[in-house]
Amino acid sequence: MTDAVFLSASVPDPKRCPHYAQTADSVAITAAVSALIYVTLGRRLLVWGGHPAITPMIWSAAEALDVDYSEWVKLYQSNFFEDEFPEENKNFRNVTYIEKFDQDLPKSLLAMRTQMFSDYEFSSAIFIGGMNGIIDEFDLIQALQPKASIVPILSAGGAALEVAKHLSEVSNDLINDLDYISLFHRHLGISFKEQRYRRPSEQPVDIKQRYRPNA
Repeated sequence: MTDAVFLSASVPDPKRCPHYAQTADSVAITAAVSALIYVTLGRRLLVWGGHPAITPMIWSAAEALDVDYSEWVKLYQSNFFEDEFPEENKNFRNVTYIEKFDQDLPKSLLAMRTQMFSDYEFSSAIFIGGMNGIIDEFDLIQALQPKASIVPILSAGGAALEVAKHLSEVSNDLINDLDYISLFHRHLGISFKEQRYRRPSEQPVDIKQRYRPNA
């Protein structure tokens, strides 16, 4: 699937990364993640490295939108964190677990991310909030999938601000626009007219055939 969307997001921990936490707006991060979920679910495949704070949010949204969470959301997790996996992981067959490298966290994360960026072709990569991991994921997706559109949500702060420094151009709406739903519709090229489908297999290949009748 060539129009998969990659999500890199977290709320910075002030103890682990105080410099990223200082600029982060946790309310804006949550709002941006929620908006991305609303815009993509049932329309585009969403892929990410599962995070215990955000996985339950995506699962709840999928239930509310009546789409098949296990089909539209693909998670990758390193077994380095097996003691911290969200309960939702047990309910669905949409998680790819990558073996850890002994007790080496950097190598374990690199293996997981390399597999994730090799399994799918991404049209866009969204960066919201975050800490050092966001920088690592940005660097790797740039190396492995340079054609993916990079969308850092600067209004939410965090490590996404650092991502923007590596881009030749940044759209002003990524800095100022807090209407995240409209923002993602624009940057992901997803029309408001597009219907949601319970499973990807039910979605027409031709985008115009996905539009609501009389839209």
